[in-house]
Amino acid sequence: MRKAVRALLALAMSIGTVGAGSTAAMAADTTATSDIKDRILKIPGMSFVEEKPYEGYRYLVLNYTQPVDHRNPAKGTFQQRFTLLHKATDRPTVFYTSGYNVSTSPSRSEPTRIVDGNQVSMEYRFFTPSRPQPADWSKLDIWQAASDQHRLFEALKPVYGKNWLATGGSKGGMTATYYRRFYPKDMNGTVAYVAPNDVVNDEDSAYDRFLANVGDQACRTQLNSVQREALVRRGEIVARYQKWADENGKTFKTVGSADKAYENVVLDLVWAFWQYHLQSDCKTVPATKASTDELYKFIDDISGFDGYTDQGLERFTPYYYQAGTELGSPTPKFAHLKDLLRYRDSYQPRTYVPRDIPMKFRPGAMADVDRWVREKSSNMLFVYGQNDPWSAEPFRLGRGAVARHDYRFYAPGGNHGSNISQLVADERATATAEVLRWAGVAPAAVQKDEHKAKPLAPYNEKLDKQKVERQNTLRP
Repeated sequence: MRKAVRALLALAMSIGTVGAGSTAAMAADTTATSDIKDRILKIPGMSFVEEKPYEGYRYLVLNYTQPVDHRNPAKGTFQQRFTLLHKATDRPTVFYTSGYNVSTSPSRSEPTRIVDGNQVSMEYRFFTPSRPQPADWSKLDIWQAASDQHRLFEALKPVYGKNWLATGGSKGGMTATYYRRFYPKDMNGTVAYVAPNDVVNDEDSAYDRFLANVGDQACRTQLNSVQREALVRRGEIVARYQKWADENGKTFKTVGSADKAYENVVLDLVWAFWQYHLQSDCKTVPATKASTDELYKFIDDISGFDGYTDQGLERFTPYYYQAGTELGSPTPKFAHLKDLLRYRDSYQPRTYVPRDIPMKFRPGAMADVDRWVREKSSNMLFVYGQNDPWSAEPFRLGRGAVARHDYRFYAPGGNHGSNISQLVADERATATAEVLRWAGVAPAAVQKDEHKAKPLAPYNEKLDKQKVERQNTLRP
């Protein structure tokens, strides 16, 4: 689960250089470009971290002073890190979040490329270094995080006065959706990629049904067989795991032991395969009777032995805290493994958060967001991958969704890295045209025929290449 969850973290999309059209747009905004850093730093609460040169853009890493508690600002403040990929103040702006740490290398999300705009990328509260000190974990919830975005948007809107879109992948897609629920008038539209929607945390049968049908039967059977064999050979592999941990300074205090951590790693195996791989990768699944060396390498490549060490978990403590207090998390039954499991109740967020951090699940938060999406949302686009386990519990659209310009599309055979470009032609055209309209930059030809819609900025491998960072199953 950890790895799957990581996949959510995973969608921090990258960036590349722009073409002649972009250079012309920059020339039209020479004044704003030359002093954009000064203009931003005049905003109360802003501070400068660094600037990284990038052709056609200004790329700034900044901090913004935020209240620890937006309901009671007198309780103190913290510095929240964000980055600004500045194109021009007369272009639309995309507000991106991964829901985790922010990357400080220039990158461009798919909507930013589609609209050829600016991008503000914000680090989620409580991910270091954007963590209050001392940390009052009760102030880590979806409303406080949405209020962070709202406050930063209000600070930047006077500079970037054109249309704004919210986006993010996995937990970032969830974050973009929660932001719209609490502050529906801030953004002109939202593009949420591969965003799970665990409305009722204790009802996870959708994941069992999904895993029983994803891909072809031969691949499912072999993956289940290898997953089972990994537990049959537990003694030999755990000894290797512990040896690796000792040699690399890894510990298991939070989970409890290498044996317990290993069981969690194995439980991630099938989920993580489908989250990050394709049906065509089934040929890489080893034979059940493969050597222990082959099995060990496959488990590490797919699930990752580091994910359940103290060092692997620490970075994601804020996510696991939220999963165990509001977001919920998937818990498949693993019926084919039951006779081999030793720690049946360990595959859940409380296991991965240090015991000195109190946690209590608050039901109702996800149901509230789900109801808002079905009944009141507008200009929302949800993109899922057909073979991504996180798509088993998607956001649901209500009556009149199309009239409200709400859409949900699936990339055929897609995994947790699915995006608009991978949709079938008609859906890709509709999605691209809507993003352009929401941003206020749809060309006249697109207004007449959405099939002519395409990204306004050319693809750049350096900026636009999607990077999917491995996650544990419990972490999207």
